[in-house]
Amino acid sequence: MSIDKLDSYVEFLKAVKERVRQGQYAALKAVNKELITLHWDLGRLIVETQQKYGWGESVIEHLAKDLKLEFEGERGFAVRNLRYIRSFYLTYCDDEKLQSLIAEIGWTHHLKILGCKDSKEREFYLRMTKIYAWSVRALEQQIVNKAYERWLLNQTNFEGTLPEDKRARAVLAVKDDYNFDFLGIEGEPSERELEDGLVANITKLLAEMGGYFTFAGKQFRIEVDEKEYFVDLLFYHRQLKCLVAIDLKTGEFKPEYAGKMQFYLSALDDQSRVEGENPSIGLIVCRKKDRTTVEYTLRDVNRPMGVATYHNYAGIKELPDKIAKYLPSEEEIEKRLTQLPDEQERGGQSGQKG
Repeated sequence: MSIDKLDSYVEFLKAVKERVRQGQYAALKAVNKELITLHWDLGRLIVETQQKYGWGESVIEHLAKDLKLEFEGERGFAVRNLRYIRSFYLTYCDDEKLQSLIAEIGWTHHLKILGCKDSKEREFYLRMTKIYAWSVRALEQQIVNKAYERWLLNQTNFEGTLPEDKRARAVLAVKDDYNFDFLGIEGEPSERELEDGLVANITKLLAEMGGYFTFAGKQFRIEVDEKEYFVDLLFYHRQLKCLVAIDLKTGEFKPEYAGKMQFYLSALDDQSRVEGENPSIGLIVCRKKDRTTVEYTLRDVNRPMGVATYHNYAGIKELPDKIAKYLPSEEEIEKRLTQLPDEQERGGQSGQKG
């Protein structure tokens, strides 16, 4: 028998491949860390020397010219990039908390995050890029679509219904608003049209939901006391290890929807959950919602669920004032940021792109 057919060799080869991947990832991280350290030191030297001698912006132009002559072929010493390097140092030099995070992501990612309005928003994108290994393009799209604000605005009852070690990841798994513009539906679709369109575009839907979801079924049947009930969409979240039931509504959120979702979740846990899985989570996705009504509704609900909205037009760029006023306090934002997981649980390591 050929050696490549032996089970022992297959296992050996698997172990070698995994070790090579680990080595490649470690090497990539080391290179990135050294590059970020270099940019940090260059930024510090520029800032400290400008302060010492009272030099203005022109010194950066001179420096770029001289570095280009000395290090021919190096692309990182253009005037524009040196200005970014200076800004990079100034942004984080007085923030020891974020200094521990900056070497974890690529330089091109930093160029996107530098434009964020405050340190808490920067911390969110630093952590999320590390956790989910976002590409530069994915990070840019998240910033454009106000992922930070929408994370803060998430309306769930996870705080009181999930164990502490599951809450932060569950909050990251759901959004406050979903962009279904990939459906290409003009006007207001019916619930069936919405459901059919999402299933027909399941790959795009899974991308919009943010990863780690697998599709489990449409109109998932539940039988209770010889009566049939159907969950609009059912997913499984591989990281949370639980079923996620989605109830689609084309109108405004109504408090009675939560009672229906509680029923679904109880039945799913009794009939469909398998050994080792966590309790099911529900998500009610409506066309509109009154945030105060949602808050009152979820307050005493004992099954984990959230309420989100959807839109089927181009991505939202700004938050209306009437929504922005619901952003949590500085103290609450700080608390939520500390609850973000440090690492994503995934079946292998992957380096940053960009």
